[in-house]
Amino acid sequence: MKKLVFASVLFMSVFFAQAQVSINVNIGTPPSWGPQGYDDSRYYYLPDIDVYYDIDQSLFIYENSGKWTSEKRLPSRYRNYDLYSGYKVVLTDYKGNSPYNYHTKHRKAYPKGYVGKAQKNRGEKPVKSNNGKGHNKSDNRGNNNDRKQSDKKHDHNHSNGNHR
Repeated sequence: MKKLVFASVLFMSVFFAQAQVSINVNIGTPPSWGPQGYDDSRYYYLPDIDVYYDIDQSLFIYENSGKWTSEKRLPSRYRNYDLYSGYKVVLTDYKGNSPYNYHTKHRKAYPKGYVGKAQKNRGEKPVKSNNGKGHNKSDNRGNNNDRKQSDKKHDHNHSNGNHR
């Protein structure tokens, strides 16, 4: 009987330990456009567009007709906003579920155009391709290859070590 109880306890402890490990996988993974060095933070405030981003839920939080809304995508009015270039204020001092409760404070401290210390994004900005956008690969219009080739012919080594 003791062996059966021991085996049951051992099995349950292994099972629950395994379940606990798998629960934490991929929760709260910061986006590639997020700033490096803030893995323990949950929210960004984007002052240029007055929007919050919830890292844990992968949701944008913004005010819409007087109510706070959470969506996977930015509202249509900000779809052209470049998340890689825009400044992200990392809210390191807030751990709750409603960062907008401090919206007045955030908006005053970080007005539109605010830029704090330099940030490096976690990942590279994806490159958009022009496949099917009316450009033929053999068409050199808008292509700088010809100019680059002529620049190479005229490239000079200046004594100060700078190159064109």
